[in-house]
Amino acid sequence: MPIYLIWGDDYEASNREIEELIEKIIDPVWKSFNYSQIDGNDPKQNFRALEEVQSSPLGAGGRVVIVRRSPFCNNCPSDLSSKLEQSIKLIPDNTYLILHNSNKPDKRLRTTKMIQKNIESNPLSKEKSFTLPLPWDINGQRNLVKDIANRLNLKMNHATIDLIVESIGNDSSLINTELQKLALLAEANNKKLNTKELPEISEELVKKIIPNNSTNALEIANLLLKGEKVLALTKIKSLLENGEPALRLIATLTGQSRGWLWVNLLDEQTNKDAKDIAKLAGISNPKRIFVIRKQIQGKSLQTLLELMKKLLKVEASIKSGNNPIDSFKDNLLTESKMFTNN
Repeated sequence: MPIYLIWGDDYEASNREIEELIEKIIDPVWKSFNYSQIDGNDPKQNFRALEEVQSSPLGAGGRVVIVRRSPFCNNCPSDLSSKLEQSIKLIPDNTYLILHNSNKPDKRLRTTKMIQKNIESNPLSKEKSFTLPLPWDINGQRNLVKDIANRLNLKMNHATIDLIVESIGNDSSLINTELQKLALLAEANNKKLNTKELPEISEELVKKIIPNNSTNALEIANLLLKGEKVLALTKIKSLLENGEPALRLIATLTGQSRGWLWVNLLDEQTNKDAKDIAKLAGISNPKRIFVIRKQIQGKSLQTLLELMKKLLKVEASIKSGNNPIDSFKDNLLTESKMFTNN
């Protein structure tokens, strides 16, 4: 009765893990008989999953029943919990129940405890988490790029990795897509040079292929710092209407604002040099400290805190499902009528 509990907001890595499991467990000849995918948002389908998982596979290989957006470890109703308790003992050894949810399991739930007990007692059962680095976790984002590059057998130096982080952030699906494009170009270049070395991705190639909207976002951050809110919101509206993801934009803005705060605080309270401050603030290039010092010259700590406070309100509003443009307008430019709906 093996159960795989897979959770986390890194959908790229989670889906890759699930695909590898399916390939490992199921005989491709019998896949149409031995594979079921269930939508956990549908209560009836969750009960169906627990019925199907009690069936042994047909033919060769194993059987897989996967529940996407699984409620079993997050928001499981009592009747479904009782059904799981009945079913968990009846899962055959060669039938796998895969439960997938972006949220961390709630350890207080009875169903979570049942599943954890199964994982601890059954060597075939596993729990795996795949979480994205936070928008301000630059080192985490670098490691994310490195991991995907290593999987694709790509070489790149630190400057190239930082450029990809700056351009894309923590969007693992987009990183994977763009690196695959870059890999094809690098391989073609290797063929021209008649070399069998691993494809190397250069900064020049990244600049040609990956649009860097963070440059525009940093320009917006500077406008907000200067108090030029109307112009900043005009540029925000333009970026959003041209497809820039709202959460990525606000992540870049809060990241820049957080950098200003760090440098301001560390300059006030310590005598550390630029290299030490960069390390503490998570800023990859120590030379940026001199740029930041120039940007925040004459700005009080209160001004920087106020800007960060407003940006965090924007982020909370967007994550609550509100219209992104309205979220920026309401929290950054409440006195302006420039974004009224026409």
